[in-house]
Amino acid sequence: MFTGLVEEIGTVAELNPHDETGGTSLTITLPPSSKLLEDALLGDSIAVNGVCLTATALSRPKEPGSGSGSGPAQPSFKVGIAPETLRLTNLGALTAGSAVNLERAVRADTRMGGHFVQGHVDATAEIVRAAPDGNALTLRFRPTGVGQGTGRGRDDVLRYVVHKGFVALDGTSLTITRVDDAEGWFEVMLIAYTQEKVALARKSVGDTVNVEVDVLAKYAEKSMAAYLFGAQGQGEGVGAHAAAP
Repeated sequence: MFTGLVEEIGTVAELNPHDETGGTSLTITLPPSSKLLEDALLGDSIAVNGVCLTATALSRPKEPGSGSGSGPAQPSFKVGIAPETLRLTNLGALTAGSAVNLERAVRADTRMGGHFVQGHVDATAEIVRAAPDGNALTLRFRPTGVGQGTGRGRDDVLRYVVHKGFVALDGTSLTITRVDDAEGWFEVMLIAYTQEKVALARKSVGDTVNVEVDVLAKYAEKSMAAYLFGAQGQGEGVGAHAAAP
C-alpha cells in the first residue's frame, strides 16, 4: 500500500529484457544524498511510476571508515518486472536516463497524506494537452490502454474518474479538476511545488502515464451492484410467489 506522495525521483540505469533470471529487470539509480534505501531490505515493495515492484538487489555507497574497498558512488536498486506488468503499464517504454517517481510502501505509523494507492495499474493514458495556469500546470489525459486481451475499454477507466476525486498518475496522488466522459478525457492541475517534486511534470504531450483509479470506488460499485441486483432478485421472487396459486 502506498500514499501517492512521491519520495524521490530516480533515474533508469538499465531496462534489461533478458536478465539472469530469463525475465525483465529494471535498475534505478538514486541521487547521492537519497535516504530511500536506508532501511530497505531485499523483497521490499517500492512503487516505480506507480507500479508496485519487488526489490531484488540493493546497492548502497559505503560509509567513510566502514572498511576497505570502494562502494558505488550512488545508491541503486533492481526490481523484476513480470510479463503482465509489461502489458498493463508503460514500464517497458523506459530507457536509460528516464526519470521515474519512487515511493516506499507505507508504514502503519505514517500519516496518510495522499490516498490509498495499491500500485496496481488499471490502464495507461496519453497526455493530450498541457497548459500553464498562472504558476500551475494543467494536464489533460485520455486513457489509451487497459491491457491486451482484457476486453476492457476507455469507459471502464473513466467510470471511476469523477470531478474532485482521486487518481494516481505515475504513482502521484492528484485531484481531478475536470472530466469529459463524452470526449473521453480528464484533467489534473500541478501546483508549482508538485512540479518540482514529481517526474510527471517533465513529460510532454504524447507521453503516457500509468493510471490507477481510486480502489474505494471499485469496492463501492461492487457492493452497490450486489445490493441492487440482490434486491431485484428478491423482488422477482416475491412477485413469483405472490402469483403462484
